[in-house]
Amino acid sequence: MVVLGGSAIVAAPSEAAAAVIGEAFSGLTVEAVANAEAVGSVLPVAEALGPATLGYLAEGDFRQMPTGSHVVDQLAAGNSELHELEQSAGEADADEAGLGEITSPAFAIRIGGVVAAASGYRIWPRRIAHISVLTAPGRRGQGLARAVASSAVAHALTAGLLPQWRARPAASRRVATALGFRELGAQLSFKLL
Repeated sequence: MVVLGGSAIVAAPSEAAAAVIGEAFSGLTVEAVANAEAVGSVLPVAEALGPATLGYLAEGDFRQMPTGSHVVDQLAAGNSELHELEQSAGEADADEAGLGEITSPAFAIRIGGVVAAASGYRIWPRRIAHISVLTAPGRRGQGLARAVASSAVAHALTAGLLPQWRARPAASRRVATALGFRELGAQLSFKLL
């Protein structure tokens, strides 16, 4: 489910599931559609993911971040160094970041010859650039996520795409805010029993 601008849209795997969900949601407010507890009160939810905030960035709001003494390298999506970064971060953080799903080049900072942070984006319908960013656990809080994400966002804007940032962790939301993203909605995914 996605809530944006006072409206909600729900995608379901089948027409039958859509009918069940539509009937259950008929008594919920738009805001409640992105609330796991509210959804759980009207549907038998086995598992929920989120909610996550959805932020978007207009070109005029973009704040390019400095890289400091670091060089941001461009790598091909799927580069083995990105996989190594995901492994170092652990499954939960790697899944949250979605770096393995990017279709753009990856923008990475190496420290000691090892990728310490990387970012890129996956092109979604309607020219949306869904931004992904991941920093190695021992390198967080050093501004690396801002630097690599800034490069990915600049690349997306140059390509005429609308950058989108989906985040649950507060640290990720802070990076998005620093770059100029505005939180405009929320997303909640769930699996029914």
